[in-house]
Amino acid sequence: MSKFIQADRNQRYLLPPDLRDWLPADDMVHFVIEACDRVDLKHFRYNERGTGSAQYHPQMMLALLIYCYANGVFSSRRIERATYRDIGVRFLTADTHPDHDTICKFRRENFDAIAEAFLQVLLMAQQLKLLKLGKVSLDGTKLDANASKRRSIRYDRAGELSAQLQLEIDELMRKAERADGEDDDDDHLPKDLAHHEKLKRQLDEARAELEARAKARAAQERAAYERNVAEREQRAGKRKGKRIQPPAEAPKATDQINLTDADSALMRKNKRSEYRQGYNAQATVDVDGSLLVLGTHVSNNASDRNELVAGIEDIPAELGKPDLALADNGYANGEEVKALQAQGINVLVATGRDRGRRKHDFRPEEPPKARAEVRAQWIKDMSAAMAEPENKALYRLRRETVEPVFGIVKSVLGFRQFLLRGMHKVNGEWQLVALAYNCKRMHRLITA
Repeated sequence: MSKFIQADRNQRYLLPPDLRDWLPADDMVHFVIEACDRVDLKHFRYNERGTGSAQYHPQMMLALLIYCYANGVFSSRRIERATYRDIGVRFLTADTHPDHDTICKFRRENFDAIAEAFLQVLLMAQQLKLLKLGKVSLDGTKLDANASKRRSIRYDRAGELSAQLQLEIDELMRKAERADGEDDDDDHLPKDLAHHEKLKRQLDEARAELEARAKARAAQERAAYERNVAEREQRAGKRKGKRIQPPAEAPKATDQINLTDADSALMRKNKRSEYRQGYNAQATVDVDGSLLVLGTHVSNNASDRNELVAGIEDIPAELGKPDLALADNGYANGEEVKALQAQGINVLVATGRDRGRRKHDFRPEEPPKARAEVRAQWIKDMSAAMAEPENKALYRLRRETVEPVFGIVKSVLGFRQFLLRGMHKVNGEWQLVALAYNCKRMHRLITA
């Protein structure tokens, strides 16, 4: 008698198999399908005329994206492969197989549907009493862009290379004219000329983009400049201080831009990390038990200093407003804190880095440094509030909520780099990642 279960691959099925029998009743795919069925078709972009080839159902395509992202499958080609190899995906697609071009096009064009699904999942959590909006924590994490930092160039260097390429293009044109006169068939000349012209066009467009950004930045700073000038004129004599310079409308020579993804930027996690081409992905997370992501957005500024108000505004209005916001010292911005307090939202923000040492710290002990006097009144008030035992206990909840979310997204889902390019598309993809995380988290809460 055999001790092993026989795996007879030649065994034929007498009846067509029901894929539901191959999936556990509590599999996450059922939750994802139900969530996507709540998204109205008006939020999708599809061919409403019905002409041409038959289309895949938008709700099914959205569920396909969410389920695959929740299981760490992000590439459109790998998602297409999963429609053949993954039982859950085959059940979701009803054994149909969208090709990778269709999947990629759907992802690029349906960010409104992703946003609506994001909202519906959170509303479902409220209905199930899993989410009660009260305390939230905010943080950002650096994610790689779909671009190499080697493709970043400074404004001045782009001008130098553009002039050099123009000389080389002129020389290639002269060679082409001589080759035509001598009936010399040189296959390399057209390719070289096209390559040089394309690179020069990219450099000129990059310089134009940096010039446009500089003008936009100057326009934003104009109001503050005029206010400071007016305050200076009200002071008499030497108390006026140095003359205030108007905002520059021309880019600096050191301003950089990436030729592959112009919206991305060079940034690093901390002073000990290397510079990478990436984005600063922001998340606002519920503190009261659910650990659901309530809002997302992406910035190309490495600092979190101006992201506090934007992080609260990311929360859909249908959910209401939080009572308390927790953030680390990277968000320490007096104007942002006051803006939230004016809305009736209490804010706890660290006003300095924790300089405490571990009991057995490997680093040599450094002599204490003299701390500069704190001048801003809001910092004094915040420091006093953070010193209260009750607020200390509340602030500890920050690292127990938002930081684990980033750990799950990067280590469990495996999402560490955007596949799309450009600020608008990257924002949509980051919300899709958060939606996939929320579905995974909601399914765990329901089935626990």
